[in-house]
Amino acid sequence: MPANEPDKQRRAKDAMDIVIRRVRIDDEQPLVDIGIEAGVIVEIAEAIPEMAEEEIDAGGRAALPGFVEPHLHLDKAFLHRRLPARTGTLEEAIRVTGILKAKQEREDVLERSRRVLDMAVRNGTTLIRAHPDVDPIQGLIGVETALQLREEYCDLIDLQVVAFPQEGILKTEGVVDLMEAALDAGAGVVGGCPYNELTPEDTRSHIDRVFDMAMKRSLPIDMHVDFADDTRDARFATARYIAEKTIATGYQGRVALGHVTSMGALEPEEAKPVIEALREADISIVTLPATDVYLGGRRDDSRPRRGLTPVRALHAAGVNVAYSSNNIRNAFTPFGKADPLQIGNLLAHLVQFGTPEHQAEILKMGTVNAARAVGISEAYGLAVGKRADIVILDSQTVADALLDMPPRSWVLKNGRVSVVTTVESRICRGCGRVHDRSIEAQPA
Repeated sequence: MPANEPDKQRRAKDAMDIVIRRVRIDDEQPLVDIGIEAGVIVEIAEAIPEMAEEEIDAGGRAALPGFVEPHLHLDKAFLHRRLPARTGTLEEAIRVTGILKAKQEREDVLERSRRVLDMAVRNGTTLIRAHPDVDPIQGLIGVETALQLREEYCDLIDLQVVAFPQEGILKTEGVVDLMEAALDAGAGVVGGCPYNELTPEDTRSHIDRVFDMAMKRSLPIDMHVDFADDTRDARFATARYIAEKTIATGYQGRVALGHVTSMGALEPEEAKPVIEALREADISIVTLPATDVYLGGRRDDSRPRRGLTPVRALHAAGVNVAYSSNNIRNAFTPFGKADPLQIGNLLAHLVQFGTPEHQAEILKMGTVNAARAVGISEAYGLAVGKRADIVILDSQTVADALLDMPPRSWVLKNGRVSVVTTVESRICRGCGRVHDRSIEAQPA
């Protein structure tokens, strides 16, 4: 046996799957190495001596846990040019989308959904909670395509699938049966849209039925609620009722609510008991700033409202607040590229979270808080024992992530490199000299 053979065998036995060298996970601490085995982080240290089958030299770049999008509509993405909205109201968006939903074709939904997923994967997102519509207009096509894509993209991104009754439950015949069929097929979250009923009484009945369906199967709940400029219409003032229902049924920590914009119109003393009830119920609030600001305040001729849930007050009270892209280029939001840093930057501007401490909280809303909203906190994060879902940014400090919105140099999903991004930029001066500011992420 050659002299170095035992040493080779020892190295092979001790080798980790991947070691990320010289990466920054805390701006106040030295660079570290991250060791990964079987898709799990097994060591974080200033220097890991063991060899690895694959090594990444991060070169001092910053890393975050993979981004989480807790609220995104794949089946309605990229419809913006087919029947453009003209007034920019929620009512028009629902109407226009209803017309287009009636023409949905499976392969077209798959193609548009893949465009969103590819964007999200490149941008460092490692989990999406998708909210496909379930109604007689498009049937189960949104759920069926999402379930197919969940398998197709399983090595790149996790997909949670919500059965979402956009057209209401009571006012639209057949939705309950379709919801049950969607859950039987593999959707794992019970959705709701209680404001899209005809009366406040039906709105509450809608909520009750969502809870009944979820509890029967022990599934989490994720509803679109209170999506209006104010609470004058009781159909858009349900957050407190949902919180009380959550506590009464023992469903704390298993309910997420998207939009909740009408709460932003309440006076502080009016909002306080609602916010306290949400905190006590451990309900996650998912703000959707790109959609909510675009559609909100459309009838305000003067002093238009921002149309956001009261993020600052919710955060200060200890409510778990996350954010998400929601829609990508349709009547609800004619913009978007499934980039959590873009949405986080927008949210920071809108809620005036500009201090270093506040910017760090916005980053948490797209990572740690979002993971909590979708129920994966136990396995999530940059720590030993957590799943190795990691995004390495082409930025030298974690705190600059929202400012730079940098390329994602590497993305790892379940401890496997899923994305490598290389960017080169040159400034060419008029005097003929080339000033090279190349930014290059070298594949491992």
